[in-house]
Amino acid sequence: MAIDPVCGMTVREDTARSFSDYAGKRWYFCSFFCKNKFDADPEKYIRQSREPMPGPAPVMPPAAPPTSIPVAREGTVRLDLPVSGMTCATCVSTVEKALKKIPGVEFVSVNFATQRATVIYSPSAAKTADLVRAVREAGYDVASASAEIPIKSVMCAGCAGTIERVLLSRKGVFRASMNVATLRARVEYLPTEIGLEEICAAIESAGYHVIRPVFSGSDPAGDHPSDEIERKIREREFKELRTKFLIGLMLSAIVFIGSMGAVLPFVPAFLQSPVLLWILTTPVQFWIGARFYRGAWAALRHGRADMNTLVAVGTSAAYFYSAAATVAPSLFAVGGLGHHVYFDTAAVIITLILFGRLLEARAKGRASEAMKHLLGLQPKTARVLRDGAETDIPLAEVLPGDLVIVRPGERIPVDGLVTKGRSSVDESMITGESIPVEKAEGDEVIGATMNKNGSFTFRAVKVGRETVLARIVQLVQEAQGSKAPIQRLADVIAGWFVPAVIGIAVLTFGVWMIFGPQPALTFALLNFVSVMIIACPCALGLATPTAVMVGTGKGAEYGILIKNGESLETAAKLTTIVFDKTGTLTEGRPVLTDLIHGEGWTENELLRVAAGAEKGSEHPLAEAVAAAAKTPGLSVPEAESFRSLPGFGLEARVEGRAVLMGNAALMSERGIDVTAWTSRADELSAQGKTAMYVAVDGRAAGVLAVADPLKGKSVAAVARLKAMGLEVVMLTGDHRRTAEAVARAAGIRHFAAELRPGDKTEEIHKLQRAGKRVAMVGDGINDAPALATADVGVAIGSGTDVAMEAADITLIGDDLQGVARAIELSRRTIRTIKQNLFWAFIYNIIGIPVAAGVLYPFFGILLNPMIASAAMAFSSVSVVTNSLRLRRIRLD
Repeated sequence: MAIDPVCGMTVREDTARSFSDYAGKRWYFCSFFCKNKFDADPEKYIRQSREPMPGPAPVMPPAAPPTSIPVAREGTVRLDLPVSGMTCATCVSTVEKALKKIPGVEFVSVNFATQRATVIYSPSAAKTADLVRAVREAGYDVASASAEIPIKSVMCAGCAGTIERVLLSRKGVFRASMNVATLRARVEYLPTEIGLEEICAAIESAGYHVIRPVFSGSDPAGDHPSDEIERKIREREFKELRTKFLIGLMLSAIVFIGSMGAVLPFVPAFLQSPVLLWILTTPVQFWIGARFYRGAWAALRHGRADMNTLVAVGTSAAYFYSAAATVAPSLFAVGGLGHHVYFDTAAVIITLILFGRLLEARAKGRASEAMKHLLGLQPKTARVLRDGAETDIPLAEVLPGDLVIVRPGERIPVDGLVTKGRSSVDESMITGESIPVEKAEGDEVIGATMNKNGSFTFRAVKVGRETVLARIVQLVQEAQGSKAPIQRLADVIAGWFVPAVIGIAVLTFGVWMIFGPQPALTFALLNFVSVMIIACPCALGLATPTAVMVGTGKGAEYGILIKNGESLETAAKLTTIVFDKTGTLTEGRPVLTDLIHGEGWTENELLRVAAGAEKGSEHPLAEAVAAAAKTPGLSVPEAESFRSLPGFGLEARVEGRAVLMGNAALMSERGIDVTAWTSRADELSAQGKTAMYVAVDGRAAGVLAVADPLKGKSVAAVARLKAMGLEVVMLTGDHRRTAEAVARAAGIRHFAAELRPGDKTEEIHKLQRAGKRVAMVGDGINDAPALATADVGVAIGSGTDVAMEAADITLIGDDLQGVARAIELSRRTIRTIKQNLFWAFIYNIIGIPVAAGVLYPFFGILLNPMIASAAMAFSSVSVVTNSLRLRRIRLD
């Protein structure tokens, strides 16, 4: 175990987020925030780490809940598999069980909405190929890419074996074959885990030279980024689905019209022929509906039943009954059963369900548009200085240390530090702030932000998956892949739903055969098919993840990063918001707020003399005065002599005049009369400001006041939270008078002052013991224990520090309005989830009995199987569409 030298938290070396090597020792940190602070001034924190931490030991963050994705421990790796072919919640369970059977797999979470399976496993016991094989043997597929890579310097089979071993050792590569004759390596990989550039780099690290990659037909995206590859694969699947639907629609329309000959007199006789109807229905049943048979067969091989089973069995019953009636009509005429055929039922059901899948796929694609928009902001190329010349290269080839040139109107390709030039940069896509930020030499720039009106050169620092944009996308995708606790009930029900429906359908068939009117077989068959078709576990499976996906994506648009579904659900139930004062409600740095000058002095002259006297001081108050004096036309003189007076102030000589600055005790000791200023100084102190008297050549010259001011939007943010019915509390280690003044200015009634770091944690425990759901809002450094203790930790970030592990919600930028936005978004998302679950349950609770024929004895009403299939398709689409309404909400 180690102690984080910045915040004092206990950290395990093997799970530490980051570390730094300094002064012959490795220092471990709980977060990137702490590492950045340490790197800026290591000596300060090394000294601090040798002093005992005040108060009780910091509280460690609780273990990750079962609904969130745990961090892979040492010796294990995490893999995200893009799974295709899942059509309902039962599919999710099937894939999870298939993956959990593999030796070495420790954790599996499959998300229906994102169509991804997250697996944590031991690479020594299981391989990527084993995971892909398990998914495919379960009847599903994994979106993968393949490439043929020409390689030089391959001499023999030994070289080929080396290349194959190197490639297969990389996470995400599940098949590699090196052909010595053609000098090409064929690689199959997961584009979500590894890119082609990384694969080529692995080959070159083994001592071989890669030529230009040539992609096979199975990789439709060329050298596009991994998300682009996956997007193209999904688009291809959507187009195939649309083509089959259109063909099915045409054939089903003909079959439907031909079956209505007894009702529609204009239907020609040849179109009413059962043989023709059979011929037209067959491709719909077995080609267009092949996906249902494949899915049902895969489920059957694993001893399970899913949505595909219901569709396959229901339509097959109608199809084969009609086929038998067509081939041997006399058998069905016995006993007056009749021999009506139901080819239209089978064909229309398959086509309508396929139409529902088409709408569902389109809606789910729109649900992730927020992430697509973010990724689309990144430029495809970068202009770098190589060998003294400007060269445009693909973004993937930019390396840390490269000098990158950005011109007006261009997007910044990667993260880095400005080395030459100045400009203003629009960072609204990261921080949400619409006002451009001025950038000069030494300032940080963020990839994908927009350069406005100047040219500059910067040195690339973070590229690829290390950029701020990539980390934001990763955090949001992890949140979208997590499960909210409210989903547990739906998961449990979905597990036994399909077997229960099959049982009800069989019971319905038996009851109608025994007690139904003639022709009993026809009634029994139609009601059996209706029950099988109308049941919809898809709506249950989509109710929560689609809303979480849209909600977290919407949050990213506003600079709100939500860690997982559980954080989202808990945030909706909050009753109390606790703010840290310094750096959260306030600016976190002292500012000169008031300057009162005496007779014979002007504001500028008094400020000029005071700033000259403070030049030799390193006190934060002196920095505030110096910063205020940095105005055009104001020249600050050098102090000829300087002497600090601890506890009182300072004395200096400026331009030949004796200057004294400090508190009332210093003035009294030196015999300087400041009674004319005493009442004004007391007023400033009551406002939480630090008043400093200034005397020149033995006479009082004025009073300066310095304070840590509230952020511009703090008051509005607190008022908005109170309007939402939330209690607002402020905690601070500052003096009570200062805390009271800040709380009063911010509109906060309840506060606690003079707290040590451990005391903040105890204050949160008190609120929780009183039955309140508490959120802690802090800067994520010294507030880390309190953030972890609260029901929801909200960290205020700066865009470049988005990985604040102690927090459940991260706000990019320092706008406290984001706290209210995050809570409002959580409330709306959970409300949408409850609406989805309500309609999913009500639909099945009402629909299945009606399909079974319970209304027939009272009203003579039976549900046509084609109507049942339309209702089933509508249920899934309605749930996804309801979730998509979250995209239209405004959180301003």
